[in-house]
Amino acid sequence: MPPNLFLLLGAFLLLVTIPPGKAFKFLQHLEGSHKGKTVEGLGELKRYLEKFGYLNYGAQHDSKTKFSNHIHVNDEEFDELLESAVGAYQSNYHLNITGILDSETIQHMMLPRCGVPDVVNVTNSLSSTQIKQTKLFNMVAMYSFFPGRPRWPLSKTYLTYSFQSSAQVVGLQELRLVCSRAFRKWQNVSPFTFVEAPQGAVGDIVIGFHRGNHNDGAPFDGPGGVFAHSFAPTKGWFHYDADEDWSSNPNMSQIDLESVAVHEIGHVLGLGHSRDRNAIMYASLPTGTIKRNLSTDDIQGIRALYSGSTRKISYYFQCSA
Repeated sequence: MPPNLFLLLGAFLLLVTIPPGKAFKFLQHLEGSHKGKTVEGLGELKRYLEKFGYLNYGAQHDSKTKFSNHIHVNDEEFDELLESAVGAYQSNYHLNITGILDSETIQHMMLPRCGVPDVVNVTNSLSSTQIKQTKLFNMVAMYSFFPGRPRWPLSKTYLTYSFQSSAQVVGLQELRLVCSRAFRKWQNVSPFTFVEAPQGAVGDIVIGFHRGNHNDGAPFDGPGGVFAHSFAPTKGWFHYDADEDWSSNPNMSQIDLESVAVHEIGHVLGLGHSRDRNAIMYASLPTGTIKRNLSTDDIQGIRALYSGSTRKISYYFQCSA
């Protein structure tokens, strides 16, 4: 075998054999699971789907059915509500809607992702029949908002940001440069001006690295799972998971600081996740990926949310690529 070909083959094998992150590793043993099966790990899958907004046993009952719905909350049985939640997940990510944990679905679920839920307030889930017949959210615009559509007051378009971490991961100067570029992307297409707060002051938006339970009600899960999360306006919190491998010039096993910063700032401004794979606000980001430019869907979303603003929004077409 020619030396160059050997090196290329070795690099390929290294990439395809990288083990999944610890946080979502349980998913790889669930491939092929479907309604009626009892498999160890399905309880963790239920918690995964509940965390990201697809499953809520408590919201699915009335006085006549609450016992039948709650009986499977913590067990390892693949019940009808779990099938429905898997189907909803598949629909949201443009996967084949089967309600079965096929290989494609498992691989997507294992991708590193943002901790903000995709779907909120589950009131309607797909029935077994609908799973095979329905495509959810059949619309051109794929952006979304938080429940109740919270946003910053239209009178408050000047937002400051500051840094406060409980774990040291990257140097402050590097983080400042990364976030400055990320804020500029949104400033160019929104009514906002973003300025770093004076030293020692707490900004409207507070950015930092934290690990595990960091007293915001949303503990991180360690490497290979949720890489960051933010909160809806006007809380202004944006947290990186310090247990991930971060870089501003990532290799294939690292997560890009700036790509995640642009995404999380979108949440801080009030955008939810997008179903558009090309959008900054798409929930998952594979390691090694650099994705720093706003898509048309991102820009349309922020414009729709702040359509009542009187400030002119410039550079719409230049920044849409």
